Amino acid sequence: MSRRGRAVPAGPTSVEKRTAYEPPARLAEREPAPKRVRRPAATTFGTVLVVLRVIAGVIWLVSLALQWDEVVERELDVVLEGRPEAAAADMGLKVVLVVGSILLVIQLVLAVLIWFGSNGARITVMLFSTATITAAALDSITGDVEVTIQTTFLTVALDILVLLALSSREARSFARRTRGFARPRRVDRP
Repeated sequence: MSRRGRAVPAGPTSVEKRTAYEPPARLAEREPAPKRVRRPAATTFGTVLVVLRVIAGVIWLVSLALQWDEVVERELDVVLEGRPEAAAADMGLKVVLVVGSILLVIQLVLAVLIWFGSNGARITVMLFSTATITAAALDSITGDVEVTIQTTFLTVALDILVLLALSSREARSFARRTRGFARPRRVDRP
């Protein structure tokens, strides 16, 4: 009995410890396939974060479209007086909106694939997040853009959280599991 009157189990209990380092060969192995796999919280959280990242991107594109003339004049130092300059600025806005929309649709498709357990989509989103975090860090270091709430703070924070969620052991295990419809590996016989 313990001091508080609760029963204490007799003898030591064995707990499987996780190693601090796993060899690359172990990381490359497929996880055994259980009968029913529950989606881990890390995968669910990562998917929700990717969708939030898409929503933040849509808000950013809408605000950019609403302030496009100011952005062109202030950031690019172009004064829009004549019709040809305004038409060029409008064409630039259309290009930015189309490219941004395509990237957001791709991210949304990747979020759906992550939800269903695609390892390739998980890795692609993590690489994209790494690239955007690196770009924001380089912009901040060189002094081009400050990381503020009005600029890139929200997207960088979401990207960091996406990396943390999708790089977890549970998310990796869920995405790399053997599925029932996978073909068995071919064994070469002599």
